[in-house]
Amino acid sequence: MTQFHGQVAWIAGATAGIGRAMAREFARRGADVAVSGRRQERLAEVVAEVEGLGRRALAVPCDVRRDDEVAAAVQTVVAHFGRLDVAVANAGFGVIGRVEDLTADDWHRQFETNFFGAMSVVRHSLPALRRTGGRLALVSSVSGILASPRVGAYSASKFALRAVGLTLAMELRGSGVSCTLLNPGFVSTEIGQVDNQGQFEASRKDKRPAALMWTADDAARVMVKAIAARKREYTFTAHGKLGAFLGMHFPGLMCWLQRDARSTTAKLD
Repeated sequence: MTQFHGQVAWIAGATAGIGRAMAREFARRGADVAVSGRRQERLAEVVAEVEGLGRRALAVPCDVRRDDEVAAAVQTVVAHFGRLDVAVANAGFGVIGRVEDLTADDWHRQFETNFFGAMSVVRHSLPALRRTGGRLALVSSVSGILASPRVGAYSASKFALRAVGLTLAMELRGSGVSCTLLNPGFVSTEIGQVDNQGQFEASRKDKRPAALMWTADDAARVMVKAIAARKREYTFTAHGKLGAFLGMHFPGLMCWLQRDARSTTAKLD
C-alpha cells in the first residue's frame, strides 16, 4: 500500500464519485494528491479527506472544458509539489436521448467534457509525466465498448476516448510513460443525477439497477491497482466485462437483446 510513496497524483474530476474515491485510494497508497473540479466547496472536502489519511493535498479548481484552465492546473500542481507522477482524466457526464432528438448543442456539450476535456488533460500533463516516467489514466466506460439505446452521445464520447487511450498506449511505448484505459460498469456515483446540461440535481432519481452497482470505493481500489500495474486497459464489473465481451464479439446479439431497452437501464457509466 506504499507503491506511490513520494509520488504525486492529480485527478481531474474529483469532486464526487469515482474521482473522489480515487483521491482517497491514492492517498492510502502513499501518494500526495491534487484534485480538480468545478465545485470548490467539494474540492475542500476531498482535500480534508486526503489530509486525514496523512498525505498532502491540493485543491486546484478547473473546468476541463477550458484548455487554459487545464494548462494552469498542471502548472500549479507541479509548482506546488515539484513533480507529477499520475494524471487521471475522470471528468464526465451523460447526455441522454434518442440520436434523432439530440441537438447540436447536446453533442457539443457531451464531447466538450468527456472527450475534449480529457484530451486537454492528456496534452498538458504529458510533459510533466515524461520527466517522472509517470502514469496517465483515462476513465472511459463499458459504454465505450457496448452501444445502448438512448445513450448514443455518451457512448460516442467514450468510444472516441477508448480509441485515443489505446492509441496512446502504443505511441507512448518506450517513453517511460504508461496509459491505462479504465472501463467501469455500473458504479454508484452522481452521474445518474446529472441532467443533459451537466447540472447535478440531488432530487433526481438514479434509475440505474442498484443491485448491479459497485461502490465508488470498490471501483477506485481496482482502478488505482490497474494504474499502478500500468495495464493498457482494464474493464470491470462482472456485468461490465460480460457486456463488453458481448458488445465486441456478438454485436448482433446485443442489438437484439436491447431492442426494447430504456436509457436508464441500458446506460453503463
